[in-house]
Formats: sequence, structure tokens, C-alpha cells
Amino acid sequence: MLSDKPDIASLSLDPVSHVLSRKVDASCTVSHDGINSLLENEHRHLRNIETRKASDEKTLSELMAPGPSSRPLRQIETVKSSECLEGMISPSIRSAGTPRAGLPSFEPHPMVGEAWENLRRSLVYFRGIPVGTIAALDPTQEALNYNQVFVRDFVPSALAFLMNGESEVVKNFLLKALRLQAWEKRIDCFTLGEGAMPASFKVLHDPVRKSDTMAADFGESAIGRVAPVDSGFWWIIMLRAYTKSTGDHSLADMPDCQRGMRLILSLCLAEGFDTFPTLLCADGCSMIDRRMAIYGYPIEIQALFFMALKCAKLMLKPEAGGKAFIERIDKRLYALSYHIRSYFWLDFQQLNNIYRYKTEEYSHTAVNKFNVIPDSIPDWVFDFMPMRGGYFIGNVSPARMDFRWFLLGNCVAVLSSLATPEQSSAIMDLIEARWMDLVGEMPLKIVYPALEGHEWNIVTGCDPKNTRWSYHNGGSWPVLIWLLTAACIKTGRPQIARKALELVESRLSKDGWPEYYDGKLGRYVGKQARKFQTWSISGYLVAKMMMEDPSHLGMISLEEDKKMMKRYLSRSASWTF
Repeated sequence: MLSDKPDIASLSLDPVSHVLSRKVDASCTVSHDGINSLLENEHRHLRNIETRKASDEKTLSELMAPGPSSRPLRQIETVKSSECLEGMISPSIRSAGTPRAGLPSFEPHPMVGEAWENLRRSLVYFRGIPVGTIAALDPTQEALNYNQVFVRDFVPSALAFLMNGESEVVKNFLLKALRLQAWEKRIDCFTLGEGAMPASFKVLHDPVRKSDTMAADFGESAIGRVAPVDSGFWWIIMLRAYTKSTGDHSLADMPDCQRGMRLILSLCLAEGFDTFPTLLCADGCSMIDRRMAIYGYPIEIQALFFMALKCAKLMLKPEAGGKAFIERIDKRLYALSYHIRSYFWLDFQQLNNIYRYKTEEYSHTAVNKFNVIPDSIPDWVFDFMPMRGGYFIGNVSPARMDFRWFLLGNCVAVLSSLATPEQSSAIMDLIEARWMDLVGEMPLKIVYPALEGHEWNIVTGCDPKNTRWSYHNGGSWPVLIWLLTAACIKTGRPQIARKALELVESRLSKDGWPEYYDGKLGRYVGKQARKFQTWSISGYLVAKMMMEDPSHLGMISLEEDKKMMKRYLSRSASWTF
């Protein structure tokens, strides 16, 4: 149980905590400015040491070698985030460049301490150093591949550790994934592209030889044998979050990391037969890892693609071909933003326009550019669309629009500024207007609505795990709370996230931190859901810490590119690629 009156002097905040313990009493009489000045001087000294050390590190193996963290662990979760602590927390812990908000006093929820305990238990060690967190620690079910470290699953864990000042495990993970990228990647007789990142990896301990080995999965062991598309994107996004959080640019500046980014970009920016400015991907190659008809150009992949390109642009150095990649990124960002904002966006007015579309139009003057048949619009859309609000639909292709709502793609669009400020606000309006549909009793719907009946038979291949309102077919995933919270803070709507967090705190711990929930309202623990799912745990922690300290948003939020926006607005609506 958490103490109501924590001993501030016992907190392991940083190497100057012994100084603070003599100067800060229970009533916190020392001024915030004085403490901040003290901390800034000490941490400036520590960062100089860390930077000099990083410049001497030549190889990945040296960077991965065990050693003391540059900053001892901070147990923020065990104390009140009062004005006293607000002055004590080092500015170097926070993400720079985001507005600070006055933090009210709060009593830590009992779930927070429990979540940290479970998260730390999920840590995976390779030769004595932490390199990630396993997917789940459910003692009642067979492990299968839930005992592996998944790249996308580790994202909320990485953010939680960064927000708590524990950057070493994130650094180790980034370097280990980079090392695995260099492996030869084969699926049956096919060789994957050089830049492909693994979906997951597993650490194998040999107690006899007292050695550790690692096995990576690039899709050859996955259900459906589909190689992941999003792993490389998430890796770049995590690298930027690490850099933003710690202020340590030496990792991203390493030749190996620069090469890793260029290899990922070589894959996703490669010229192909398709003329669209988007990224073509297969069904089942993202978080929705089973057949759910998201093949082609799904909004989740396009938004992650956009965000990864922006993050890479911020970190790439012009040397060794980096300048050419930056120029290619600029062109793709402009084309991608124009395409998604123009053709994937749906609100009441646009729905009414599609409803009145004429078909078989020719020439550049065509309004119905993709020849969508109005009769193909599903009935549910007309009832779902509020007068105020809108969202990016799931997919656009010739004669077909996937009108389904996908939370991850829409929230990432907000965080990356793929969505305009007006579109971001409209997405929040939609969530509020359709609260019971998209949030229900346990946040949050990964996709809405569910596929049912004959459509379910055809699209999913009668997948028994993806029955209606279950798993990826309309199930509710608590991990998504961190994405919603981040989007809410960015758009100035924290009350939405607060309401969703209250729902999470009412049940998630009592239910054993399950992977997902079933039912139209998310009322039932998923029929095949693993308990103690790590990203359900870390997703809650990230959401909680962002609500308590909104400056953490700077790790995963990107602002609008004013140059690109100006260029975008200078084009007429009839301009085509």
C-alpha cells in the first residue's frame, strides 16, 4: 500500500538528493527557484559527463555493456505530485519545448504503485542488462509468443520509463533492435529488405553454459506469416522520444543509428508501381495483426508513416546520404499530408457530398475522383456521423471507401499534426458525441463498428478470435488510453481523457490488467485475453503521468510544419498529383 505521507528525504531523485533532504522539510519551505537552480547546475554537470562518455563509445557492444545509469531511478509513483515535488523534479527529466501547466496536489491512485510493480516484473534481461518488457505475464495460460519483447508493445513501456527518468532500458532496447535489423531476414525462400525491423525478439537463457542468446521474429513465426510494417516506424518514433526526453543526441547521432534510419527509409520511400504518395501494406502487418480488411493504405499505417518521416527528418544528419533522404522526406510529407487530409477526411458535409456523387466521371475536373458508388455507403455511417465532428476513415481506394473508425490512426494523426488543428478538434468532438460507441464502459474501441454475419465470414475468414465486438473486431483495448490522453492534451481537451481514465481505474486492476475487453460496450474481459498484459499496464501509467505532467507530451507530439502548411494552402482544391 502507498503511504499517505511519503518520506520526501528517502526519494531517490538524483545524485543531489542528499542535498535536498537537508534543505527541504515536510512543508517544503525552500523556494522552487532555488531548488531548480541547484538541480540545473548538478544535472548540467551530469549531462556533460554523459556526453563525453557517449563520444568515447565506438561500438554497439560497448554501448550495450552493463554499467550504472547516469541518473538513479526516481520513484515518482510513490509520492504526491505536490508543489513541493514540482520544484524538486529536474528540468532535464521533462520533455523540452512543451508548455508547462500548474500541477494540482493529488493523491496517487493505488493502481499506480501496483502498475509499476507489474511493469518492473516484466523486464527482460540480456547478459545482465534490461533490454525490454515481455508482452504478458499471465501465470494461468501458456506463454506462446507472449514471453517475447514486441517492438510495438514496448512503446508505452518505453514512454513510462522515460517519463520516470529511467532511460537506460530504452537505450538498450533501441540498440538491441538495431543490432537485430542487421541480421539476414528470411521467410521461407524470401529474403526481406535490409531495413526491416523485427516484430519481436526472445531472450533464451542457458543455465548450464550460463549464457544468453537472442532469437528474432521478422514474421516467419507470426500468425499468417506476415512481416510487420510498423516496427521500423515505432523504432524511429521511440528514438526521437528518447532524444527529446533525455536531451542526449549522441545516440541518434551514432553512425549505426543514422544508418538504421536510412535503411528503414529506403524501404518505405522506395519507388514502386503504385503512384499514390501513401505506403502500400498487407492485411495483418500492423497492430491489427489478423485479417480485418485493412490492406492497401490503412489510416493506421499512413499516420505512423507520416510521424516516422517527421521524426527521422529531425534526427537525420546530412552526411553519408542523409541530405538526399531529407529532401525525399520533404516531398513525401507534403504529398502524404495533402492526400490524407483531402481524401481520407470525413465529416457531415463530406458525407453529404459523397451521398450525392455522380459516377463514371473523367478528366481532372472529376469530383468523385475514386469513382465511389454512393449506394456502397453503409447505413450505420449516416447514424454515426454527428453534425459537429469528423474523422479519418480507414481506407480509400478505387470504388471503395472503408468508413470504419480506427482509434490508433486518428490519434497518431493528431499527435503528428497530420491532422490540421480544425480536424484534430473535430476528432475530439466526434469522440465526445459518440462516447458510448467509441469508449463505452472500458476504453477504447480499436475499430468501430464490428464486422458481423456474412461480412465477418468473408473478410476475416471465419476467424474465431475476431468474432464481433472481440479482439481486433471491435474489441476494447485499455492500452489505447495513452494515445487518447496524449491527443486530448494536445487539443486542449483533458476532460475527455480524465473521464476515460476514471473508467479504466474502476476495473482494469480488479480484472487483472487484461489485454482486451469484449462486447459492444467493452463490458466483458476478452474471451482469449491474457491477464497482466504489459502494455495495458504501461499504457495506463503513461496516461496517468501525462495527465499529472503535460510537459511529457513533448516526447510524442510534433507540431505543424509551417512551411509545408503554407505550400499546402497555396494549391487549389482541383490540383492533382
